[in-house]
Amino acid sequence: MTAYIPSNALVLVGDGRNARFLRNKGSPRHPEFVIEREVNLANPPTRDQGTDRPGRKPGTDGVSRTAIEETDWHQRAEQQFAVEIAETLYEMEHAHKFAELVVIAPPKMLGDLRAAFHPEVSRCIVAEVPKNLTAQPVRELARVLSTDSPPP
Repeated sequence: MTAYIPSNALVLVGDGRNARFLRNKGSPRHPEFVIEREVNLANPPTRDQGTDRPGRKPGTDGVSRTAIEETDWHQRAEQQFAVEIAETLYEMEHAHKFAELVVIAPPKMLGDLRAAFHPEVSRCIVAEVPKNLTAQPVRELARVLSTDSPPP
């Protein structure tokens, strides 16, 4: 897996609970990441956030009753976290903190982020990596993501 990461680009490495904002102080061929900010979300499993009996609604025949699926609070918290990260990036973009952005997140989170990004932030994205690399040490990220050639 390789990604072109321009010098001074902002790199977001996140999942549904953690986000790191890194800056590439190296070159595209030899990235050197510096942590600028970390955000963590306490998001216990849904079963620990409270449960309720499934809701019921009348069936189409007027006699039977149909169960309504219980809310997945854990998933909703992750979606809200994506919105908060997108808002942070929007504020950073308006403060001219970055011109180029690389987004690294698992596919589900990447989709949630894409849906939440403002057009100004979306225009700054130069690469996306659909992987969960939040557990990788910063030094290892540079090795995993480095590339020997610029984009086509």
